[in-house]
Amino acid sequence: MGCSFSGLNALYDAVNGGGDVWINENRFRIVRQLGEGGFAFVFLVKEIVADASSAASGGGLAKKVKDPAHLSADGTYAMKKVLIQNKEQLELVREEIRVSSLFNHPNLLPLLDHAIISVKDGQEGAWKHEAFLLFPVHLDGTLLDNFTLMKAKKETFSTTDVLHIFRQLCDGLKHMHSLEPPYAHDDVKPGNVLLTRRKGQPPLAILMDFGSARPSRKQIRSRQEALQLQEWTSEHCSAPFRAPELWDCPSHADIDERTDIWSLGCTLYAIMYGVSPFEYALGESGGSLQLAIVNAQIKWPNTGPKASYPEALHQFVTWMLQPQAAVRPRIDDIIIHVDKLIAKFTK
Repeated sequence: MGCSFSGLNALYDAVNGGGDVWINENRFRIVRQLGEGGFAFVFLVKEIVADASSAASGGGLAKKVKDPAHLSADGTYAMKKVLIQNKEQLELVREEIRVSSLFNHPNLLPLLDHAIISVKDGQEGAWKHEAFLLFPVHLDGTLLDNFTLMKAKKETFSTTDVLHIFRQLCDGLKHMHSLEPPYAHDDVKPGNVLLTRRKGQPPLAILMDFGSARPSRKQIRSRQEALQLQEWTSEHCSAPFRAPELWDCPSHADIDERTDIWSLGCTLYAIMYGVSPFEYALGESGGSLQLAIVNAQIKWPNTGPKASYPEALHQFVTWMLQPQAAVRPRIDDIIIHVDKLIAKFTK
């Protein structure tokens, strides 16, 4: 899916104070802002269709979207707007769009449409870019959002829900790891997992945000290459979920998709307890997050819901959080094991 730079591809409608946006030939009305971070804003939008026949068929977007399951019944979607400040950011957005187009899996958030436009800075008079990315909307929020709500109610996920949420993340990652070349997500964390709660079923879990995703296999053969990798990961991979080999990379190393397995283990811990297994180090006097991670110093809660989760889940997390990537399991091993746990603990 290529990027389009025409000023006609995505523009604000002057009517309604800039409340409408055109993405290519389709028009969307901004309903409200859902979130923001850095130079990006996420809005809930509703497609404005020209006539009844278009509305009945899912709107003008239906002509572009390959999988009808991704179309919204009520025309609402999530739109990410990115304010691009320089050429490096422009290339990052273009790469995110390219990478997103590689994936087609029910547990990976699909990119439905996109456009990048040139806009003139009113103060400086310079030309900059804005990107508009359109996705299905999941109004139950992320795992991180759910942790906050559940903590306030003193609730936790059941063992069944923990395993089924985790299993879906494994399915999404297996799709990425099975490509040629294999891709790593490189930022698996609760804030990048969307949940949709379903009556009588475990929540639907969808992995999103492929801004850090890249071919997973990299040969490091010098100190300079090791430092470059560490610098890149410090900017793109969330610290509490970052694998040890990305914190302290040797001058001779083979990096692969097992960086995601480490993050997956941290995320399984977080599904149970609401935080990474290493975030305790941030609150300790003299504590070091990096040391806790590279030495795999996991701390299990002494109180609260610990007793409600089987010891087998703790052992499962520990298996994934092996500091040496070479002995860490791969995604196929993880799926075999989680299926055994589901069979054992899910009635």
